[in-house]
Amino acid sequence: MQNSVIIYTDGSCLGNPGPGGYAAILRYGAQSRELWGGEKQTTNNRMELTGAVRALEQLSRRCRVDIYIDSQYVLNGFVKGWIAQWKKKGWQTAGNKPVKNKDLWERLDKLNAQFEILWHYVPGHQGQKENERCDELARKAAQKAGIEGDFFVLGEHFSC
Repeated sequence: MQNSVIIYTDGSCLGNPGPGGYAAILRYGAQSRELWGGEKQTTNNRMELTGAVRALEQLSRRCRVDIYIDSQYVLNGFVKGWIAQWKKKGWQTAGNKPVKNKDLWERLDKLNAQFEILWHYVPGHQGQKENERCDELARKAAQKAGIEGDFFVLGEHFSC
């Protein structure tokens, strides 16, 4: 696929559960967009998943996507095949318990099938510029959500 988008994403939570935020940076050629949002009462894992979901939902057509994320939880869902196993077991974990955040995993699974996605791990807080920016935005979003409640902000329209 010739169209290739790069996405960096991160999530944050002030308390777990507590006010949370997520952020993503989308890059396509010379285009670059940021998005962020927050929820008044959530968990860190939900924010990590939401950042990836919201970023992929911004894409206007099928393309190759490289996602850089510091969440082993989200990454392993696809790289280690957790999601495939959960689906085979009727959305149950290996310990026969319901999968947490099933609603977001289902959305992300559907989006994963729509694009050619390569998942990449980027260690958090190690100076990677885009990851640090996402972390900053996600923390600010969590703070804002704690005061104002749920919200979502998107830069200009993004198309690949």
